[in-house]
Amino acid sequence: MTAPGAFERGTDGPRVILVGVDGSATSLRAAAYAAGLARRQRSRLVAVYVMEPAPPMAGWVPAAQAVAQEAAAEVDAELRQLSTRAEELGIEAEYRVVHGDPVTELSRIADQLPADAVLVGASEQAGHRVVGSVAVRLVRVGRWPVTVVP
Repeated sequence: MTAPGAFERGTDGPRVILVGVDGSATSLRAAAYAAGLARRQRSRLVAVYVMEPAPPMAGWVPAAQAVAQEAAAEVDAELRQLSTRAEELGIEAEYRVVHGDPVTELSRIADQLPADAVLVGASEQAGHRVVGSVAVRLVRVGRWPVTVVP
């Protein structure tokens, strides 16, 4: 039980908001929503871009790996600009790039911060209805509120 007048972590609005970004339209909308929430709540915003490893078959086509790395570098550069823009708007923002599985890495960072809220964009891939999207998998982890932005 907390002292009278004291707030438990996460009960008076989020102090730390984590948003997963990957350059997709829905993740950029999630980043914009998270930035607005962070600005209104005076929260710290941590944007995380998780670079997934290249599929094993990419090694069969030498140019494919180079194209994938170039695309990831372009997404990274665009997301860095968004982080700078957030700071210009008076939002305490941090941008991180990590490598691995998006759910594993977002969960690890959310626990490490610790985050009060996690935001991600809805998946635009049809196969995720069967296998499960990053958003669905994060909700199943169930350690923080997860907002999925369409």
